[in-house]
Amino acid sequence: MDGMETGAAPLGLAQDPSSTAAERSANQSGGAPRSGRTHSGLAEFVESVVVTILLALFATTFVVQAFKIPSESMEPTLLVGDHLLVNKFVFEGTGSWYQKLLPYRPIRRGDIIVFKYPYDDHPYYVKRVIGMPGDQIRISDSRVFVNDKPVSEPYVVHDPLTDDPFGEEFPPALESVPRNRLRPEWAARIMNYVRDGELMVPANHYFVMGDNRDDSWDSRYWGFVDRDAIVGQPILIYWSVRATADDYADRSLTGSARGIGSTLAHLSGSTRWNRMLREVH
Repeated sequence: MDGMETGAAPLGLAQDPSSTAAERSANQSGGAPRSGRTHSGLAEFVESVVVTILLALFATTFVVQAFKIPSESMEPTLLVGDHLLVNKFVFEGTGSWYQKLLPYRPIRRGDIIVFKYPYDDHPYYVKRVIGMPGDQIRISDSRVFVNDKPVSEPYVVHDPLTDDPFGEEFPPALESVPRNRLRPEWAARIMNYVRDGELMVPANHYFVMGDNRDDSWDSRYWGFVDRDAIVGQPILIYWSVRATADDYADRSLTGSARGIGSTLAHLSGSTRWNRMLREVH
């Protein structure tokens, strides 16, 4: 170890006073005791690596995890290329035995959440919670109403040039469901949740939408988010790089490696320094 003399005792451990001069001589001349110390040092190194890996696995499983934003659906709140730290230690409702012992809180309307998309290979999505279990949702003239009350959404942007069939009015009437624009499973079920022109959010589920309201693939098009699919809440942009959705289109191992290489090659020029360490709201 750097800065430690050969044969000196490790910090915090006293030299055994019973060791003989012969043993000390053997240590200095490269005898058997030195081999034992080498093996001990290797064991300590392996142990520290294993402990570090276990702590990292525990942290990413229960506490915090890193994600990146691959699409424009949450702009301007979150931009393509934003890298987030997500707090997995925040929302109650999982039913875990330790939930009452830890500082969990309920999911609230307006929270930004990371969750597993309910179809395909369950990629991670980031959206904002609009409807809670039991809520009644409708959109009229591009304005969101929850339980017949208008919702203030200062974070939302609209693009009048984008073709969004549910941007102005939602839910659809039975005869006007744009089935070719919906996830097939949702197209077959959406009307089961419509009552008097409003969408009813079922128990243990949430209705989510993107802040970039006219360019967001969200609950309007594929359905509700199950509570068990919610991973956590983004809390911090720890790094942000100028990128486009096309840069993250290839999700294969090769595509990811190519994207990382390109980012590293242009690190200083592509980093959005003004977004570093910004809180997510």
